[in-house]
Amino acid sequence: MTAPADARPRARDHGITIGILPAGPLNAITDVTGVRVGHVTLIEGATVRTGVTAILPHGGNLYQDKVPAGFAVGNGYGKFTGSTQIVELGEIETPILLTNTLSVPDAMQGIVDWTLSQPGNEEVRSVNAVVGETNDGYLNDIRARSVTRDHARAAIVAAREGPVREGSVGAGTGTVAFSWKGGIGTASRRLPANLGGWTVGVLLQTNFGGALSVDGVRVGEALGQYYLASELQRASGEGSVIIIIATDAPLSDRNLTRLARRAFLGIGRTGGPMTNGSGDYALAFSTNERVRRTPARREAAAAIAELPNESASPLFQAVVEATEEAVLNSLFVSESMTGHRGRIEALPVDQVLRLRRDGRRVPR
Repeated sequence: MTAPADARPRARDHGITIGILPAGPLNAITDVTGVRVGHVTLIEGATVRTGVTAILPHGGNLYQDKVPAGFAVGNGYGKFTGSTQIVELGEIETPILLTNTLSVPDAMQGIVDWTLSQPGNEEVRSVNAVVGETNDGYLNDIRARSVTRDHARAAIVAAREGPVREGSVGAGTGTVAFSWKGGIGTASRRLPANLGGWTVGVLLQTNFGGALSVDGVRVGEALGQYYLASELQRASGEGSVIIIIATDAPLSDRNLTRLARRAFLGIGRTGGPMTNGSGDYALAFSTNERVRRTPARREAAAAIAELPNESASPLFQAVVEATEEAVLNSLFVSESMTGHRGRIEALPVDQVLRLRRDGRRVPR
């Protein structure tokens, strides 16, 4: 269990087991050893519902000990800073922050402040700050720009290994998914020993729409709340999702890019169509020290032992399953919220479970 004891149960707590591979002990991105997650949640008055979520690939100096990374775009209507350098060099040198659309500059400043302050970075003169965003402007007064560089830095400092809070926290505080309350979700998969025993963990910020499907049950259609439903015009397919993927498998940046692309299959399995107005991004990194970009490896022609292409397919299966379950966790854990422009109800879990027990499949 990664949610606090007083939180709404996760999908798996209700007996919903996605896919064929086992989850890690926490069923979270932090099942990948060394990965840290931190949140700063801002709920102020009647209109501020936003925050920052930080993901750190390891607890050391990220600028000096860079990790290989790959980046993929599903639909590019969004702002993902630092992405071009990731594509060009195949590496990450800072924490990864998630926040709201208009707070990206402040989050970047927080990353730069933190990076420059780290021992060993006294001569650093360029920082590729990595920030993803979704627009929480329905529940949050986004124009108030309540997130500051200090909030961003605080989320980095708060990042820890172990259980991860989900739902309406951090960057997921004011988000909406499938016209219900979205948020932060996480999940993991662990390969069997004969396939390497590697772990894949996913953390995402859900703020997108479509026709929700839960473990094959077409919930959105059954409950009359889905994109293009004439009887419920407010149900939307627009929005965004940011997917952060961690693995301890020693993958090259090229195979990490391939891993990132597969995450969108998990989004599709939940009913997300990646519409014109959606910013859908996936970022994958490896924590394995065999492929880490350390100063010694940058200064010499060091051999890097990485997995071959033929070993990637089980990891692809793992990321699809973990992404699908992480989306469901973001919905199952989040509670109803009233904010800047109105109220968004939580996913009606009892109705979802009843549809699933009945084997409800809406006819095509």
